[in-house]
Parts: sequence; C-alpha cells; structure tokens
Amino acid sequence: MIRYWVFVIFIAFSMLSCSEEPNAISEGIWLAELQVMDDESLPFNFKLSKGNGDYTAEIYNASEVIQVSDVDISNDTITLFLPVFEAYLKGVFTANTIDGVFYNESLDRTLKFKATFGKTDRFSSDKQSNQLISGVWETRFGLNSPEEYVGKGIFVQNENKVTGTFRTTTGDYRFLEGIVTGDSLKLSAFDGSHAYLFLAEIKDTILEGFFYSGNHYKEPFLAKRNEVFELPDEDKLTFLKEGYEGFDFSFPNETGSLVSFADQQFKGKPVVVQIMGSWCPNCLDETKFLAEFYEQNRSLDIAIVGLAFEHAKTEEKAFSSIKKLKDKIGIQYPILLAQYGSVDKQEAQEKLPMLNHVLSYPTTIFIDKQGKVRKIKTGFNGPATGDKYLSFKREFDAFVTMLANE
Repeated sequence: MIRYWVFVIFIAFSMLSCSEEPNAISEGIWLAELQVMDDESLPFNFKLSKGNGDYTAEIYNASEVIQVSDVDISNDTITLFLPVFEAYLKGVFTANTIDGVFYNESLDRTLKFKATFGKTDRFSSDKQSNQLISGVWETRFGLNSPEEYVGKGIFVQNENKVTGTFRTTTGDYRFLEGIVTGDSLKLSAFDGSHAYLFLAEIKDTILEGFFYSGNHYKEPFLAKRNEVFELPDEDKLTFLKEGYEGFDFSFPNETGSLVSFADQQFKGKPVVVQIMGSWCPNCLDETKFLAEFYEQNRSLDIAIVGLAFEHAKTEEKAFSSIKKLKDKIGIQYPILLAQYGSVDKQEAQEKLPMLNHVLSYPTTIFIDKQGKVRKIKTGFNGPATGDKYLSFKREFDAFVTMLANE
C-alpha cells in the first residue's frame, strides 16, 4: 500500500511539473495594435520565428524590415528588445495572443498593446472605395496654431493599399503603410522608437484628419493635391549667426576626453558634423548612410563627427546608448556627448551659439579644409522618401568629393 501511494504522489508531481512548463507561442505573422489617444489603435505586423532554440522577430512597415534578434521568453511572458533604441515590447502570451506594453526607456513612455496571431492585414477594410490618393499632397500640420508647419505627402496606391510618407522641413514620418476604405485614409508606422498614426477623411482633393504620435501627442492636418509643391530649401533654414567666423565644438568622448574642432584629427580635411541623438529614427537613417559612406570612401580623407543630444538622465546611460548605436551600425567615426538629460532644441542651440537655431535632429554641417562652413542641412529625408533620398545620396557624394578635391 505504501508503494502504491508513493507511486501516486510521484505521478501527481510529474503532472504538476509538466503543467508548469512554458506555454508555446505560435510562429508566423502577428498583428500588433498599440493603444494611442482617443481609443484609437495603431496597427503593425511582425513575424515571430524560432531557429536553433532561439526566437527572433521582424517588424514590417511597407518595404522596411526591422530585425529584432533579442527576443526573450520566460514562462508565459515574451519580450522583444528593439534594436538600437532603448525600448521593448513585453507581454503575457497564449499560443495566439499577446497582451502587454511597449516601453520606450529613453522617452519614458508606455503604450498598451495587444497582438493576434495569423492576422496579416494591417487595417481591416469593410467598405469599397473609389478614392485614389496616389501623388503629392501639400500639407499643413497643427492648423492655426503657433506650431503650424508644412509637410509634403507622397503616396502610392495599389488597389486599396497605400504606402508613402510625409516629408517635413525636419525629416520624414517614416515608412507609412495603410489603406483607403470608403472615404477614409488610414496610415501607420512603428519603428521601435516612434509610433505614428494618420487618420483622414477624403473629400475630393482634400485630406482632413489627425496625426497621432503614441499616446502623448495629437494634431490636426489638412492636405490638398498639389503635384508641384515643394518644401522650403533645407540647406537655407539653419545658418551661422552674424559675427561668427566658423563652427566650433568641444565635448567629451566615451573615455571622458574633450574632443574639439581645433584638434589635429580635423586639421586640413573636410569635416561633416552631425547634430543627432541615439533616440532619433531620422538620425538613425542618416547615421547608417554616413557610416557606410565613411567606410567606403576612406581615400577621400574626410572626417565625420557626431554631436549627441541624449534623453538619458545620466552621463553613463547616455554613453551606453551611444555605444549601442555604434556597435549596432558599426560606426567608425567619433560620437561625442554634447548634452544629456534633455534634447530641448533651445538648450542645444545654447551649446552651439554660432547657429541661428537648432531646428531639427539631425542637422548636418559641412566644413571645408580651411575650416569654413560651406553648407548646413536641416533634417533628413531617409529611404522612406524614395527619389528624394536617392537625390540626396548623389548630392552628398558630389559635394563631399568636391570638398575633398579642393
């Protein structure tokens, strides 16, 4: 009898042990929905895969694919650590659902999200539409407010699917993807740092609606068709103030040593200075381009240096974010810490008093071999802008090559 009860207890413990094993989560396409303002949902798709015992993920925005190599599963909790940015998606899962939060540590912002396995459509469409929005749209954001600014919508529509972006004087609003349904336009993008949602009503040649950035910002916008519309010249928005002969800086590197424009490493060569932050997606786009250009054009003997303005509350944390960016992209040029604890543009301008303002992250200064500022470019239009990005690459190559050969 004693042996019988020992056997029963052993079986009971074995069953309990098996029941405590981690749940299985489905591999394949998921639809995640972030909760933004006004009870609206910002959708994006991602793919979860398992190979060699480890999970990885891919996040999709139109033609953009964001590789997430750091995925942790512990019991019934999954965490996707976003590359480069200090942010993650974390939630409790079943085989086909996830409920959790997106947390951006740099910005100290949290959004709730849910995800459903097997849903491939970013937005659902239950209404037929005869609306066509392919083309260029002259746009005003923040209507009739002191913060009103202009944008340029550039869209391509294939049946009811829409891709494209809004360009502004400070950069682009990422790889937007969405649909036309009935008389409505819906677009979204999630890049691991920013979460953008655009909802608009289509009225003949007018788009009228709201732009949501996460759950902390909302502004109205109005767009009208205008195929010949162009934004102000980004090379003329930022300039040296009267009385200043050139550009100068002196900020610490990761070892604590001050690096200045007067240092020998910058003497007698063209210098490209990037005002940026590790938290900034448009800066990330430009940094990828600069890192590749620098590596492929060593023979030009140019110098590139980044001046980072960071959200991180401590110097140690700020340098940690910079290192993560450098390691992920493989940056071979120095990135100095210009400021931490704030990315306020007025404070940034005080650190660089020779500039009339710091209007955008990034801002890029081109300096010739004699130390003369030849051009200052405000903002960055990345791969999401298509032809504009290709044009920038050609212009950058030609201009820097000219400076190197002078």
